[in-house]
Amino acid sequence: MSRVQLALNVDNLDLAIVFYAKLLGVEPAKRHQGYANFALSDPPLKLVLLENPGKGGTLNHLGVEVDSTDEVEIHQTRLTNEGLLPEEEKNTICCYALQDKFWVTAPDDERWEYYVVLADTDTLNTTSTVERQDGGTCCSAQ
Repeated sequence: MSRVQLALNVDNLDLAIVFYAKLLGVEPAKRHQGYANFALSDPPLKLVLLENPGKGGTLNHLGVEVDSTDEVEIHQTRLTNEGLLPEEEKNTICCYALQDKFWVTAPDDERWEYYVVLADTDTLNTTSTVERQDGGTCCSAQ
């Protein structure tokens, strides 16, 4: 199942979790210090919350989660053919997960990723080869 990912910066993770658990009717699928995600099948959505005091209510990044590395590569090829120049990351740790992914940037600088989760990890992220416009990497809270 593919699903859209919406990653939000929040000022207070605990308050945000209480709100989104009520709004979505489910508890977080994953929670770590400064990070939580809600994985919904109906509607297909992954909502990621990144504690980032002072930037609450802003967009961190957007994404599309797919089921396999093959699907990531299909979309990467498709978007390359459309001239969007995807920035590839393989076997990278991001959002407490080992992932294969790529990034593209929309005209107004929104960062989009296509990714597959290969395994869960206990680490938020590793040094990324793809930097965001604001100097952060991956799902960092910068």
